[in-house]
Amino acid sequence: MFDQFKAMGALAGLMKDKERLRELAEDFKLRLERLHVTGSSGGGAVCVTVNGHMMVTDVELGPALASALGEGDSSREPAQELIREATNDALERMRGLIQVEAQQMAEELGLPTIPGVSTLLN
Repeated sequence: MFDQFKAMGALAGLMKDKERLRELAEDFKLRLERLHVTGSSGGGAVCVTVNGHMMVTDVELGPALASALGEGDSSREPAQELIREATNDALERMRGLIQVEAQQMAEELGLPTIPGVSTLLN
């Protein structure tokens, strides 16, 4: 219970200092800009890179997969599935990194772990 009051006090103090809050938001935005993760599928046949703003920045198809792509839908469907899986893998990894960054920032502000924060990005 004491921890909750302590957290409320720290949060109230932060809310009073709007300039500091603005600086922290900008700092967090910069932290996100520096984050990049790569997800993969098919044993590395497809790699997808995502940045901290949850935007795909790169898609890489392995040579074997690229050469297997043909005109028909039957050759594209497996590639599309691998791309989807790699993208989801990268996004899941990025959500985990963002949670770590948010928790580090909260700790820097003297805020305790906020229940439920880990589920916000899932």
